[in-house]
Amino acid sequence: MTARQIAESVKAGKISALEIAAQALELARTEGAELNAFITLCEDEALQIAEGIDNKVKAGGYGRSLKSREKGETDKTSELAGKPGGLLAGVPVAIKDNICYTGCRTTCGSKILENYIPPYNATVVEKLLEAGAVIIGKTNMDEFAMGSSSETSYFGPVKHPLDKKRSPGGSSGGSAAAVARGIIPLALGSETGGSVRQPASFCGLYGLKPTYGAVSRYGLVAYCSSSDVIAPFARDTEDLALIYRVIAGHDEHDATITSDLDGGNVGINVKKKFKIGIPKQYFAWELSCDVSPVINLAIEALENAGHEFVDISLPLTNKAIAAHYIIAPAEASSNLARYDGVRYGLREGGDKKLKDMYLRTRTEGFGSEVKRRIMLGTYALSAGYYDMYYERACKVREMIRREFIDAFKKVDLIITPTAPTPAFRLGEKLKDPLAMYLCDVFTVPSSLAGVPAVSVPFGAIENPESKINMPVGVQFIAPHLKEASLFQISAILEQLKK
Repeated sequence: MTARQIAESVKAGKISALEIAAQALELARTEGAELNAFITLCEDEALQIAEGIDNKVKAGGYGRSLKSREKGETDKTSELAGKPGGLLAGVPVAIKDNICYTGCRTTCGSKILENYIPPYNATVVEKLLEAGAVIIGKTNMDEFAMGSSSETSYFGPVKHPLDKKRSPGGSSGGSAAAVARGIIPLALGSETGGSVRQPASFCGLYGLKPTYGAVSRYGLVAYCSSSDVIAPFARDTEDLALIYRVIAGHDEHDATITSDLDGGNVGINVKKKFKIGIPKQYFAWELSCDVSPVINLAIEALENAGHEFVDISLPLTNKAIAAHYIIAPAEASSNLARYDGVRYGLREGGDKKLKDMYLRTRTEGFGSEVKRRIMLGTYALSAGYYDMYYERACKVREMIRREFIDAFKKVDLIITPTAPTPAFRLGEKLKDPLAMYLCDVFTVPSSLAGVPAVSVPFGAIENPESKINMPVGVQFIAPHLKEASLFQISAILEQLKK
């Protein structure tokens, strides 16, 4: 069932939120365990919330109660359609394990936070709960969201739901795997440079990176604060728009939120025609011979449906990865300085020498990829190198942002591949950090620019080893705060695919 079908059935009293939650938890314990998709299941909390939703339905909290409907009584309680109160009533949802949820540990996939339980909820968690969602667990991820394969987790790698020898993508691989396997209809991940769109492409899902400032980051454990966004996965466009509608919008706890944003304004119009730009730099890259034809088929299908395509140029595309992997590690080295063994999290070593305690805690608490990025970032921020690296990278980011602004004066949307390859084998890129970083070559530019983008599944190619068809995603990039256009083009392509 879609999230929409579950919510409507629960509010109508046709199905029980408690039964749906119990089923999702059982799937998470069995199929989720096969994929290593979850780090923690929030069983008691989920069942308690689901029971409360059922009681609310019986009492008429989402409209007429079941008894009043049977008696044909007039509905005296307004339905919460269009408002967060009932949009996700009884819908089981999972959240990436770097999003704070009170009473459920938040590890960020790291040993250093293995037993950390946050004292407050992230704003998106509060909004999900207000909308009636049932959070069943925290999903596995690359440690502190640093990775593109979900293999750097302290709790072991996540496996692809179609081929367990392959990666589901990263860093939000656990969320993607759980939705793709059908354990839950919706999940939240986080994006810094492609950590939702790339797993969405690998797993055949719809994955949205919202505009920076559209969704509150309060309660998201920081990696790169100037690029981090909380982002959703779904199995169709309407569910993706639905969860965005719930989580987007104002938050007094987050000063970076766009104050005039209306999270509910995401209507889908499949009849609209778009002028879509094809950036030559994205297609000049050495694409996998399997991916390129799929993207061309999507362009052809949209062109036949009446959409206009024009060639555009984004010449700084090839500078984006270099800029990102200076800015992100620099901000990570600062954000992760708080994990020192003093205030919370892991504490190793004696207390006789403070420096020794710091050293042992961080050495034993962090994995190799996190250490690599902390060292890179500390170097880029050090005296004598700040101007040469970090400041220059920030200037390049601003130039990339302006390139997108200029491009959107000519076109409504931009189309690109989401990832240069389908899902790759587990372990294939772990010993080659540069190869891993290049997995995000098509997603990083829009992250640096802060503009929204969506990955839409379109086609699949057969893996010659396993004979399994592996999904391929098409990426659309839109101007600032134009998520509605992304939902429209996603729904159009979804229709064409059928």
